[in-house]
Amino acid sequence: MTQTCPPTAIVVFSESGLAVAQKIRAALPGATIHGFEARVSACDETFTDAAAHLRRLFRGGSGIIGVCAAGILVRALAPCLADKWSEPPVLAVAQDGSVAVPLLGGHHGANRLARKLSTVLNGAAGVTTAGDVRFDIALDEPPAGWRAANPQTAKEVVGRLLSGLPVALSVEAGTAAWLSECGAVFDAAAPVRIRVTDAALPGDAATLVMHPPVLAVGIGCNRGAAADEVIALIDRTLAGAGLAAGAVACLASIDAKMDEPAFEAAAAHFGVPLRFFSAEALNAHAERLTEKSEHAFAAVGCWGVAEGAAFAAAGTGAALAVAKTKSENATCAVARAPEPIDPRGVGQARGSLTVVGVGPGSAAWRSPDATAAIARADAVVGYKRYLNLVSDLIEGKPQHVSGMTREEVRVTKALDLAAEGHDVALVCSGDPGIYALASLVMEMLDKGEHRPDWRRIRVRVVPGITAAQGAASLAGAPMGHDFCLISLSDLLTEWETIETRLKAAALGDFIVALYNPVSRRRRSQIERARDILLTGRPGTTPVVIARNVGRDDQSVQTITLAELTPEHADMLSMVIIGNSATRAFDLAGRTWVYSPRGYAKKLSFLQPG
Repeated sequence: MTQTCPPTAIVVFSESGLAVAQKIRAALPGATIHGFEARVSACDETFTDAAAHLRRLFRGGSGIIGVCAAGILVRALAPCLADKWSEPPVLAVAQDGSVAVPLLGGHHGANRLARKLSTVLNGAAGVTTAGDVRFDIALDEPPAGWRAANPQTAKEVVGRLLSGLPVALSVEAGTAAWLSECGAVFDAAAPVRIRVTDAALPGDAATLVMHPPVLAVGIGCNRGAAADEVIALIDRTLAGAGLAAGAVACLASIDAKMDEPAFEAAAAHFGVPLRFFSAEALNAHAERLTEKSEHAFAAVGCWGVAEGAAFAAAGTGAALAVAKTKSENATCAVARAPEPIDPRGVGQARGSLTVVGVGPGSAAWRSPDATAAIARADAVVGYKRYLNLVSDLIEGKPQHVSGMTREEVRVTKALDLAAEGHDVALVCSGDPGIYALASLVMEMLDKGEHRPDWRRIRVRVVPGITAAQGAASLAGAPMGHDFCLISLSDLLTEWETIETRLKAAALGDFIVALYNPVSRRRRSQIERARDILLTGRPGTTPVVIARNVGRDDQSVQTITLAELTPEHADMLSMVIIGNSATRAFDLAGRTWVYSPRGYAKKLSFLQPG
């Protein structure tokens, strides 16, 4: 299965670059011109936000030719750079066509495209990588999936090519157009050669062994099989056939085994993707199996997992390189494809759902882990207000939005997308496990026996700074001793239960942080909470009221418990009520609040007298 070239967008920012863009489009079938709406007249697509548009194209796999300064593309795409193996080609072309500079994806077509454009525009190609200056190859950084058995020999081979000395090329497995069509002249009689093979050969100083990704390893196992057993079986299977692990493009199995830890460990061990297929997809290859297993059909609905998955992943024209082999708890088979395999185009990856807490709102209060999880996701789900807090991270990504009271809709959508193989970020404000959607995710997974596809996904929860923590930090340290969090919303919890918890907090003299203190419909609950807490602490107890914590218009005030009324708060407020020992004091023109923990007993200068 060959890797298809992405579509190409020619991005123009002014009318002066349009003529060059039209020449490029004429030379590249399927390319389209994208023009800045306010300045470019005749184009196929317009945009108003240049950076967002460029990032959307890049994340969607589109090649980009910017008729503009290189710096525009560099600054716009810098936040997107993560994996050089998957980067589409990005080039900057001068507005007069005098030079075409490949910026990204040099070995995914950018260098070759720069040379083509230099011919079309009568300009120059600004290719800078050593081997590419003449031949558009970099043997020490081959295309995705290719591996060198002895990379130390690559420099010698490239050096000979650059010096005009002969090098031989032999292709024994798959195809190697990136080598054979690079412009170098190969001589079969040369003393130094490149050998493209899936055989397990070490190479030497005179032979650079390159392994193309042409092998698909199908695996099956009993539930809970040990990772060491699966890895050892694959190793034995490859070694017994004289095949190189470096030629393995992916591991593959049936989707019913998507959540097997042993498979995840094996894929990580061999450094390859893990792909899955339905029983129906595997049964399409039933007539090619060396044997049909009644046991497998009864267990998972297909006649053979290992061989079927190997055939499915290797694609049309594949042949069985190694028939099914067994260990006590696992099976393995290997299929060889006639061309390099692009794992992204076969089967389905195991999807993931990351429930992400972005904190109260400020990017400065968002953890690097949360930022990375959102940036990595290929689909984002959330309440619109929360997605607005991370708008810089989700430009160009599919966004699935639902209203404030549609929590179940959001979680269902996130789980469905993950079950389809997507990397999903479910965005929550504050911490996802505190009055947010992590608990609903867990509940739906726990009770979702009717959705086995949900239960196979990878799930992770990324914490965030809570509204209570943020509010406390603005006031000082009001939660410096034992505290509890109580929501006054009775939409999902009976008020009688809330009252019971308030009474327990009053009896235990807990500091209390109140979530959802007041809404248009709920006005009396905060008064009732005040009165209950007054039974266990004085009316002079400090109360911190923080609104829009972590956002540009945040505010914080300190009053006493006796003064607390519904007019002091709303649904964007956090109310922290101190315990009987909580104190407020003035310093540098503002009020600070803290709850002593007992350090006065240890520090002599805090003792009276």
